Amino acid sequence: MLRLIFIGILLLLNACTSLVLLPSDQIVEKAIFIQVEQTQQELQEKLDLDFKKFAIQHLSITKKQPVTIGKLPSYHIQGNYDLTVQLPEKKLSQTQKPFDIYLQIQQEGKSWRLLIPENNNNQAKPSVWHSYLVL
Repeated sequence: MLRLIFIGILLLLNACTSLVLLPSDQIVEKAIFIQVEQTQQELQEKLDLDFKKFAIQHLSITKKQPVTIGKLPSYHIQGNYDLTVQLPEKKLSQTQKPFDIYLQIQQEGKSWRLLIPENNNNQAKPSVWHSYLVL
């Protein structure tokens, strides 16, 4: 009987922990927004374009794989979304645009960070990550 209670408590703790540590769709969307915003700024500087705004819609997550980066729990998340970009004279849309991001929950468990690996073609696993606060 005591063993069943102990197993029940472990299962309950595991379920609660999993719910807290999984990034929500809103967190994923905000992370993609940050990534698109950075790309937009780079394009704006290089091509002298005037982006008015953009929107992310129809987020579809196909993979959430737990990984550890820098000794902290993280997720490698992949999927698709639709992107609409408003330019001064027209609107551009891309459907089913793929994304591939890494999200990491911080030690206190209250915030998420978008991790972007530094381009390093020599290594399969990047050693340097750029980190951006999502929430």
